[in-house]
Amino acid sequence: MASYFDEHNCQPTGNNGPEPETLLNWARVIMANVREFAERYEGIPFPWELEMKAPPASKKIVENLEKVKIETIGTKCPVCLLPFESGENASMLPCQHRFHGNCIQPWLSQTNSCPVCRYELPTDDEKYEEYKKDKVCT
Repeated sequence: MASYFDEHNCQPTGNNGPEPETLLNWARVIMANVREFAERYEGIPFPWELEMKAPPASKKIVENLEKVKIETIGTKCPVCLLPFESGENASMLPCQHRFHGNCIQPWLSQTNSCPVCRYELPTDDEKYEEYKKDKVCT
């Protein structure tokens, strides 16, 4: 059975790893391919560029979050990690996760998802809501 190097008509780089000029050649090949790719597909977005950034949660939804009394001692707010006090009011998302009102408000003013499970709340952005529907269908 022929060795890998015989099959591919190449020489091993040695026991100390590749020679410096070998690494430089690899870098040149990679850069040439990147340039060629960029020139050929200029203007075509990469798949990760097609994803829309989630907008803030709907103001109406945030204002109407259910308020619940904390009964269980020892539970903590997942945002600030401080314990809830017994009898304290907390804001509860539709996914049933509870937060201090002062903790979840700033979060939902930036993004529309629960910081624990990523459950998405509705937004006021019609374009994003349409995007979500299309994303579910595909």
